[in-house]
Amino acid sequence: MSSTDAERVIVIGAGAAGMASAHALREQGLPAVILEQEARIGEPWRRRHDNLTLNTHRDLSAMPGTSFPKGTPAFPHRDQLVAHLTAFGEGQNLPIEYGVRVDAISRADKLWTVHANGHAWTARDVVVATGRDKHPYMPQWKGAETFGGRLIHAADFGEAAAHAGKSVLVIGAGNSGFDLLNHLIRVQTGQLWLAARNGPAILPKRIAKVAVHKFSSITASLPNRLADFVVATTQRLIWGDMTRYGLPKAPGGGVSRLRSDYTAIAADDGAMNAIKAGRIKVVPTVHAFHTDGTVVLSDGQTVQPDVTIAATGYRTGLEGLVGAFGVLDEKGFPLVNGADHPDAPGLWFLGMRPSIRGCFRESVRQADSIARAILRNRRR
Repeated sequence: MSSTDAERVIVIGAGAAGMASAHALREQGLPAVILEQEARIGEPWRRRHDNLTLNTHRDLSAMPGTSFPKGTPAFPHRDQLVAHLTAFGEGQNLPIEYGVRVDAISRADKLWTVHANGHAWTARDVVVATGRDKHPYMPQWKGAETFGGRLIHAADFGEAAAHAGKSVLVIGAGNSGFDLLNHLIRVQTGQLWLAARNGPAILPKRIAKVAVHKFSSITASLPNRLADFVVATTQRLIWGDMTRYGLPKAPGGGVSRLRSDYTAIAADDGAMNAIKAGRIKVVPTVHAFHTDGTVVLSDGQTVQPDVTIAATGYRTGLEGLVGAFGVLDEKGFPLVNGADHPDAPGLWFLGMRPSIRGCFRESVRQADSIARAILRNRRR
């Protein structure tokens, strides 16, 4: 592999977005190479908790030109997704360089240089597809460092069965928090608490055995105000006024928040009914942690769970790579997604924001758009 082939597009990350990008570039006749720090495809998914199933329907989660095997459930399990991604990468014979950890990206003479493993790859275009959920984010709570109980991030959940017989406090009423609760209610745990600062925008995985996500493309085509109304109305028709059970009101419309501050719409698979039934008790957000294992809530009351799980989201970790180019917001997320920033032409970002359609379908759409844009630019 020549390190001076500036015509080749460099794709960073061999996840679904990165592989979709390389595939789309090939379809446009553009050479590409994928730099992947792991030793095999799907490694980040392999590390996710054992009970994980997708919140997106299998038909909207498949890689380009492929489908999941016959008999795959509507919402594939983590292992089924890994198998699907691996089969795609190997079947397409994608140009993946494994074990390549990108350390820095620089720019000179209208060319980008990717520095990794002591080598430099130069190209006119670089697609950053390292994922928006790369680094678990844990807030700096008062007393967390000396907390006498067990405090973990949702990324370290493991499997629901490991929490049998234990009381669990889940912090965060977003997508990750409800994902954990959807699994915990199927285990004979002790008391379950949900510490919620904001009420969620949430939709059921199924209505009368029909996967709600199959209608996501319709909702995605609507303007914010109408899409917010559809989500809020569906939520209220299914569960009623959930503020009666302690959930705060959502600070804004579900679709508007998703598109503005990237707050994903949560998926319910039983947790909301467990809240209504009292199995899960909603409490205010966390204020502090004590050395005796007590968690102090914002209203002054305390709980003492066996396990506290911070479902507080993730960060991209892109600051060290591209922070100097003015392309990131205050949380480290790219200011553009599915495009290049005007101040950094040729530096493209893919798969960095949640989508109503789901990350897989949206990445395929955006990968095709990026490939076509790169081809147009080069023809000029």
